[in-house]
Amino acid sequence: MNRFYYDLHIHSCLSPCADDDNTPNNIAGMAHLCGLDIVALTDHNSCKNCPAFFEAADRYGIIPVPGMELTTSEDIHVICLFESLEAAMDFDSDFQKHRTLIPNRTDIFGNQYILDGEDNITGTEEYYLTVASDISIENIREIAGGFGGVCYPAHIDRPSNGIIAVLGTFPETLDFGSYELNDRNNEAEYAVRYSLGDKRSVVSSDAHILTSIKDKENYFELDAGLRDGPDIRKKLIKLLK
Repeated sequence: MNRFYYDLHIHSCLSPCADDDNTPNNIAGMAHLCGLDIVALTDHNSCKNCPAFFEAADRYGIIPVPGMELTTSEDIHVICLFESLEAAMDFDSDFQKHRTLIPNRTDIFGNQYILDGEDNITGTEEYYLTVASDISIENIREIAGGFGGVCYPAHIDRPSNGIIAVLGTFPETLDFGSYELNDRNNEAEYAVRYSLGDKRSVVSSDAHILTSIKDKENYFELDAGLRDGPDIRKKLIKLLK
């Protein structure tokens, strides 16, 4: 077993609420400085900067995980992670039919830049990314699973867009294997109050600026080689399911 320090919730400059300096290379470089091993890029409702992040992560010795912070029809944020870049991009393509297309106003919401592996701007996302999709919290697990992915509710201990903030509880009928906290200090309280003892907690930064990326603190132990990216992602997804 090897110990892998992680941050599985980071936004790039594709997310309108993230800083323009959050480029794939800057994220990978900061993650390296923080001593992280596994990092997931999880932009709002898009995986389109994941290819660039894979290139950048390789240069810094980071194991990249392609992902998305999906907004459900209830306005709940859910982290979706995938074993391979190809699976993530297939999910992203399929997800387009579930989006609500509202033109982005950069003067109000911010830029939505798509970059290449050298941090060159290759395009922009035309439609505002943080709008709720038509996928319900009850259906997202099955949909993401159809692409070999795993999903779990994001930042359940925050007052906005978390499953508890929106629904008032963590319904027992939702068969998620994991959940995300923003603050590890809330784990014991939430596990008891919402009967989460049978689920795995994940603590990530939800970083929208580079300085919010977490130093090496949270980790998983996986029976995988330290540099075997595909095997690490496979076993990480299995662990979180």
